[in-house]
Amino acid sequence: MSDIVKIDKEYSKWISEVSKRFCQCQVKAAIKVNEEMLRFFWTLGKDMEEKKGAYAWGSKFYSRVSKDLIDALPEVKSFSPRNLQYMNQFFRLFPNASNAKQAVSHLETSDFTHQTDAQNEKNEIAHQVDAQMGEGIVFCIPWGHIKVILDKCKDDRDKALFYVKKTLDNYWSRAVLLNFIGTDLYERQGKAVSNFALTLPDTRSDLAQAITKDPYNFDFLAIREKYDEKELKDALMDNIGKFLLELGNGFAFVGREVRLQIGETEEFIDMLFYNIKLHCYVVVEVKVEEFNARDMGQLGTYMVTVNHHLKGEGDGPTLGLIICKSKDNVKAQYALEASSQPMGISAYDINTFLPEDYKSSLPTIEEIEAELSDASDSDSNDMGGQNA
Repeated sequence: MSDIVKIDKEYSKWISEVSKRFCQCQVKAAIKVNEEMLRFFWTLGKDMEEKKGAYAWGSKFYSRVSKDLIDALPEVKSFSPRNLQYMNQFFRLFPNASNAKQAVSHLETSDFTHQTDAQNEKNEIAHQVDAQMGEGIVFCIPWGHIKVILDKCKDDRDKALFYVKKTLDNYWSRAVLLNFIGTDLYERQGKAVSNFALTLPDTRSDLAQAITKDPYNFDFLAIREKYDEKELKDALMDNIGKFLLELGNGFAFVGREVRLQIGETEEFIDMLFYNIKLHCYVVVEVKVEEFNARDMGQLGTYMVTVNHHLKGEGDGPTLGLIICKSKDNVKAQYALEASSQPMGISAYDINTFLPEDYKSSLPTIEEIEAELSDASDSDSNDMGGQNA
């Protein structure tokens, strides 16, 4: 290797390292600025909680504080009466948040040497903050998100912390946060009937349970009320991005109708996913009828086959999930206890349907061809008439 090539490579490596260090500083600085502002809001909320009892201003308390703070700090736009109410509610909902150390202080000794990109750095930050800060994670998401959570979760601290953590883990925008709150994710998360506790080690069973929901919300589908199984599966595939979002963070789509050679026969999995958090395949079977225990035999066979033919070194045991139109929880639980394979059973909800006589505004290929054929015949007749 020539000296020039060697110098060029070393220079490129140095530029890359400088770029990574700059990205790290940007992430830390953004977290620091946001955290300091939220800690100030929390402290002001705490102060107001103490002052409310000392000053008999009644319902005009926030208006009076707002006016006086704006007079003292006219350039600051954060002291409207409503925003002050949010700050006070922020303190009352998370009274122990200040006991946690600051988020960035946990990151100063973080080793990002082996991180490959900015997203991995953010993931590392999220995991460290979540593990070490407890209630203090409320200082790690934007104030606009906090206000949404305060509005929607009211005095339910556990529910509020659930959405704070989900926002931090998944980098949700406010619109996505509102969407998941609207679908009652907190009430649905981890609620599938399963045998994970019986078939998986403790730590793994908890994680497997956490990635489930019951019911799954399929309101993103445009489908007729009298749909059949193929139509439902087609609609899910047409909306695979939204389906993945509903399944949750960590799911990667592998394929639909995945072919499996089982002895002398071939079978096809409805949908196959890989979960990057659990490092395992997830076989999903979708049924448009009420849960039937017979479906578990088919699912179990698919799971064992995936373990034999697709599961790689380092992968965990394959999980199975039946998503059906409805289920009897007792019947589902008894059926699961009879299986040695880790499975879950959930229902799905669809509340919005297209009219039965709905017809797409876009013409089909057949309709286009018919129109072209009619037009061609008409042109031929016209030309024939003119020639005559």
